[in-house]
Amino acid sequence: MPSGARQRLFLAHGKLRSGWRLLLFVVLFTALVLLARFLVRLAPPPPLHLELFWQGLALLAAALGAGWLLLARLDRRPPGALGFAWTSATPRELLRGLAVGVVSLGAVAASLTAAGALHYRQEAGTSTAYLAALAGSLLLLAPAAAAEEAVFRGYPFQVLVEGVGPLLATLLASAGFALVHVSNPEASPLALLNIFLAGVLLSLAYLRTRSLWFASALHLGWNWVLASPLDLPVSGLDLFDTPLYDAAAAGPRWITGGAFGPEGGLAGTVATLVAIWAVWRLPGLGEAPEMHALQPLVDSRLAPAAKGRAA
Repeated sequence: MPSGARQRLFLAHGKLRSGWRLLLFVVLFTALVLLARFLVRLAPPPPLHLELFWQGLALLAAALGAGWLLLARLDRRPPGALGFAWTSATPRELLRGLAVGVVSLGAVAASLTAAGALHYRQEAGTSTAYLAALAGSLLLLAPAAAAEEAVFRGYPFQVLVEGVGPLLATLLASAGFALVHVSNPEASPLALLNIFLAGVLLSLAYLRTRSLWFASALHLGWNWVLASPLDLPVSGLDLFDTPLYDAAAAGPRWITGGAFGPEGGLAGTVATLVAIWAVWRLPGLGEAPEMHALQPLVDSRLAPAAKGRAA
């Protein structure tokens, strides 16, 4: 068989294999989510302020359980190949991910405040309550951020990259990421476009490092700085009440995002593009040697970037 025909046959087989593995993930993930919901009903209801934490933890367990099982049984890879293996680069990835999320949105919010499009007024509270609120919100948001990464940049995304390549996989995963936010309060076409771009950002974060730690930390830093230090809605959801001050958008909605938060306006577009540029250009960011040894699925389509590989 000519080499060109052999390559086309290989690609067609890869796409077909990706399709049924995706279907298996959806079935298994759905079953585990339903099981988690059943178990939750048997237990006493959690306090309202911990509901987000436990929901995120249940989704994370379902996504990891389905991904790890399929990775081991169908792909003959260890669980760490999914992206949550602890490597020598993980502490640096966590810090850099948080920094990219916090700085990109923080800089845009500072610009909005300086331009008078975002106002802060003083509220009651103490410095102790303020610091406790910042730390508590970081902890409460962490499982939800990791769960979304395990779903949208975990096994399904990695199977797509292996089957159809990184570009199409990124577009499909980012479209799915935007679609699950359609029913969020105050969602608009611009908001959904920004969520799509955020999907591109987080896909790039995974592809550069093969690390879900990095993508999750970036996702967490983004959500946390919006919800707690900036006291703004996250994708239309007003999650926390930060002591000492309260925020209010005063500029046009197409700029500030209005009740959806900055992700619903041009401010969110700018912040996302800045973050994409940072992840693309950040020096010393790459696949850790320990992660490469685990043979992530995407490595079959992406040549390891030895120059950028983390030490």
